[in-house]
Amino acid sequence: MPTDIQHQAMGYDRTATMFSPEGHLLQVEYAEKTVRLGSVTIAIVCSDGVVVVADKRIKDKLIVSESTNKIYEIDEHIIASAAGILSDARVLIERAQLVAQQNRVTYDSAADVEIIIKEIANMKQAFTQYGGARPFGVSVLIAGISKNQPKIFVSDVTGNYFSYNAIAIGENDEKIKDVLRKENNKKLKIDEAIKLSIKILKDVQGKNFDIEKLDIGYINIKGKKFVRLKEEEIRKLK
Repeated sequence: MPTDIQHQAMGYDRTATMFSPEGHLLQVEYAEKTVRLGSVTIAIVCSDGVVVVADKRIKDKLIVSESTNKIYEIDEHIIASAAGILSDARVLIERAQLVAQQNRVTYDSAADVEIIIKEIANMKQAFTQYGGARPFGVSVLIAGISKNQPKIFVSDVTGNYFSYNAIAIGENDEKIKDVLRKENNKKLKIDEAIKLSIKILKDVQGKNFDIEKLDIGYINIKGKKFVRLKEEEIRKLK
């Protein structure tokens, strides 16, 4: 009998708190598979800021495109995106927004990017440890400016987080990361990073690529404020 079927028969995958004999938390591993079914987001650290390009994956023309933003503003200098179950992401994003607001009220200063990702990672870790709740089925990407330095962090479903120079989460993430390893460098400008991200998505998605489904935003080091490209600006990038 295959190992995964044995685990199901023995009930090792019925709770997020039960380890399998091999030392795995099976519900957490299932959640990681959910993330790879989500629509893709690419983020790149540039010489003059940070860029996030996300696929909104809108399939119904009746949906108002502005209501399906895939990039979320945490604070004026911090943005976020996610892959996986976006309703799970909404809970984490709202928590991040609250922490950023509390930091401004308490310390009269902008929150550090790593403080935000650490708060999200801690929440996600808790849901892998306590019974009665499933893990968050989402990977969260946080990008922003800290001490005049562009930063990107990603938290996976386990509650771990890492900093990246460039990263992709969601569908076809490994293919995109392979291209980023070859073509990305910190000398890229914001406009060059946007064009590179679109080129990668076009190559990877093929006939499924649609530039009008993209949500594109960036934060410049000088301004330290989130800018989202408007629909007509995105169309001009074709």
